[in-house]
Amino acid sequence: RRSVLAGMGLALTLAAITLLALESGEVVIVRTREWGGISMETRTWIADEGGVAWIEAATPERAFFQNVQANPEIELWRGGRWQHCRAAGVPNPEGHDHVRQLLAGKYGWKDGWIGMLADTSRSVAVRVSCEAS
Repeated sequence: RRSVLAGMGLALTLAAITLLALESGEVVIVRTREWGGISMETRTWIADEGGVAWIEAATPERAFFQNVQANPEIELWRGGRWQHCRAAGVPNPEGHDHVRQLLAGKYGWKDGWIGMLADTSRSVAVRVSCEAS
């Protein structure tokens, strides 16, 4: 009984750390359009460099990345408002290495923790340029 309770406690602790890692830094919403015009929203991390924002698709097969490939016009919820933006995948390995460096620099231990849980070895960098408002 004690070992079951200890296991449950450990599982809850790990889940809480994961939730903290995922949600305690800046999280944005990317709204893309699926074929046929249906919108899809994805929560993700973001990093800035030289007036450009960078996000990551964990794999090239991710639905939001496929949507970006088909239609680069996206909306980005950031700073309490929607912005109209254009997104473009950046080829690997340069894109992958670049976005990994930016996200690790911004999110620190959180990025490391999630990296232990999710394989991002095939991730794709997505460069996001938004209209000035």
